[in-house]
Amino acid sequence: MTNTKPWRFWMPLLFQTALILAVPAQAIYTQLTGKTVILQTVPVDPYELLRGYSQTLRYDISNQESLSKLSGWQELPKQQPQKSKLNFVEPGTRFYVILAEPVSPPKSELPQAWKPVAVSLRQPAKLPANQVALKGLAKAGAIQYGLETYYIPEDQREQINRELGATRQADPNQFQQTLPLTNEKPQQTPPVVMEIKVDAQGDAVPIRLWAQLGDASKPQIRQYRF
Repeated sequence: MTNTKPWRFWMPLLFQTALILAVPAQAIYTQLTGKTVILQTVPVDPYELLRGYSQTLRYDISNQESLSKLSGWQELPKQQPQKSKLNFVEPGTRFYVILAEPVSPPKSELPQAWKPVAVSLRQPAKLPANQVALKGLAKAGAIQYGLETYYIPEDQREQINRELGATRQADPNQFQQTLPLTNEKPQQTPPVVMEIKVDAQGDAVPIRLWAQLGDASKPQIRQYRF
């Protein structure tokens, strides 16, 4: 009878354990080493920012139309021409959105969102200190960054929706949204932004949600940490 070597049992177990730990380890690495970036949110539901037990958020850079005027857009592989004027990026395409830090200081305590300045099919070798490359994945008509779906405890979710709902009633104009880069009218964006960390590989993790509450003349800034 042949004796079974111990390593034949332990190696598969160690490999499976490594796979289980890889995802949280990557998130911890990104949080510790990444650069702080602010993204402008776009409500999926105009009457409720967060819904269900698995919350979904969108950003201004989730919309392909908002990126179509940027440098590098023409280099991305596109689907066959559609009836719409915009040819969407081929689903499954991974690319990078270059974001630039705002030049002017924020007028309030609400952090100012970084602006998209270019897209690239390849990760940029070097960027200025005030820019970062965020990795995105093209889906059906939208772009995902791994920052769309996550869990928020029910009591915190209800608190956020309640406080933002009261703000909406006090000043509905704060929640009007226009697509950047495609509309020449002054842009009004919801007073809710997401703070994230982006590492050198372009991967990102959410850190906290910032919201401006109350009347615009006397705003209150609230943070909701994940």
